[in-house]
Amino acid sequence: MAVPTFVDRVTLHVSAGRGGNGVASVHREKFKPLGGPDGGNGGPGGSVILRVEPNVTTLLDYHHSPKRRAEHGGHGAGSHRNGSHGADLVLPIPEGTVVSDAEGTVLADMVGIGTELVIAQGGRGGLGNAALASSKRKAPGFALLGEPGDELEIVLELKVVADIGLVGFPSAGKSSLIAAISRARPKIADYPFTTLVPNLGVVTAGDLTFTVADVPGLIEGASDGRGLGHDFLRHIERCAAIVHVIDTATIEPGRNPVEDLDIIENELSRYGGLEDRPRLVALNKVDVPDGRDIGEFVIDELRERGLRVFPVSAASGEGLRELTFAMAEIVAQARADKPVAEAKRIVLRPASADGADDFTVKATGEGWRVRGEKPERWVRQTDFSNDEAVGFLADRLNRLGVESRLLELGAEEGDAVLIGHPDNAVVFDFKPGIDAVAEMLGRRGEDQRFDHSRPAARRRRAIDEAMEDREEGETRADVARRLDGPARGGSGHGPTSYEIGTREDPDWLEEDPGTAE
Repeated sequence: MAVPTFVDRVTLHVSAGRGGNGVASVHREKFKPLGGPDGGNGGPGGSVILRVEPNVTTLLDYHHSPKRRAEHGGHGAGSHRNGSHGADLVLPIPEGTVVSDAEGTVLADMVGIGTELVIAQGGRGGLGNAALASSKRKAPGFALLGEPGDELEIVLELKVVADIGLVGFPSAGKSSLIAAISRARPKIADYPFTTLVPNLGVVTAGDLTFTVADVPGLIEGASDGRGLGHDFLRHIERCAAIVHVIDTATIEPGRNPVEDLDIIENELSRYGGLEDRPRLVALNKVDVPDGRDIGEFVIDELRERGLRVFPVSAASGEGLRELTFAMAEIVAQARADKPVAEAKRIVLRPASADGADDFTVKATGEGWRVRGEKPERWVRQTDFSNDEAVGFLADRLNRLGVESRLLELGAEEGDAVLIGHPDNAVVFDFKPGIDAVAEMLGRRGEDQRFDHSRPAARRRRAIDEAMEDREEGETRADVARRLDGPARGGSGHGPTSYEIGTREDPDWLEEDPGTAE
């Protein structure tokens, strides 16, 4: 199997580094029993960056290694030590590379030496418990996880950045012409499709230096995929001018220069986007007697079409000076009209899944689906093996208004709530009222609000509902006593659908002392 030396289109799978996890740690030192939380934050993961480099001319490296991954961020540690930053992965690409996603949407056109594109952003590092400490959580027993980095599949497509593009039938002499006017040494032979990849040559005309690209042979039907032209037509899109190289000494029957020109122009027209490029015509091989006669026969007809025609010979050098200076004239004008491409840094910002709002809630057959940048990011950061971390997530979602929105839309306790993309959503059982109303007490890593025996919370909700139907002059304390029944001196005629706490219930005294007798 032949090993390719020129690759101008590859599919690349890139993965940014994952952010490091934060750590839950408590400072421990002799004679300092209350050292406090000192867990450090995780470091951010490395990003994947595409950079235009002047010495890179092909995508061959990515053809052999199509999967690239940046470095992960380091985990945090105790004593307020933050994790290390993951190293960015910089991928050099040739100038003129077009970056698209898997669906074909163009993400960036990489033009200008030094231009960078952050194609995959590294994940954020998780916060340690020192950064999560607050008046309600003086010593958190949890930390946040690092976020995964972006992972996507992209297509790199090289469009050679050349000033002049040579087009023509196979064996028309394009490679010989480049070899004659520059230092390029392409493969030259007397059979069709000798040139299998575009060749670049640097040409000097007076004080101007420019590049010429030899596009592999076009044939009739190239725009539909015949021959090699379909694969390489993209390389003339960036050219300032197109030079038709026409073989005046072809031995193939039924061919003449005018028809060759019309066929190539038809293929360029069907490819599209090249109508505004100036055209030059090089009638090649006039050193051959029959070639000179045929060239003189058609030169007037071509000039009547408004084309600048140059009889040339790549073998003897005849007419090459006039041709190169005509190319230089067009290139100089094009450069004067075109602004200079400066190096820039491009960062892709994917559209938010929730639109303009912080989040959206929709009813589906599977349950209530919550989408939004913040809720989805918070879920990714949560360690679900730690009840205190889950309680912290519940507080964040409640403050954002997710619980209120669910209640407005008719969600009931026990309904399924899905947060995230349908492919990897996290499912919760809806349980309203899980919010932090006082300093968090209890052992580290636990949250007493997730204890299913929550009589005080149920008692508060029962009182709130009964307050709507209270009698005139009846206070909240009166409603509470009426609901409590004989156990607390009440009438016992209130609703009995809630499990109400008793005097012996410590949660009742701790969470709602204002209603105690």
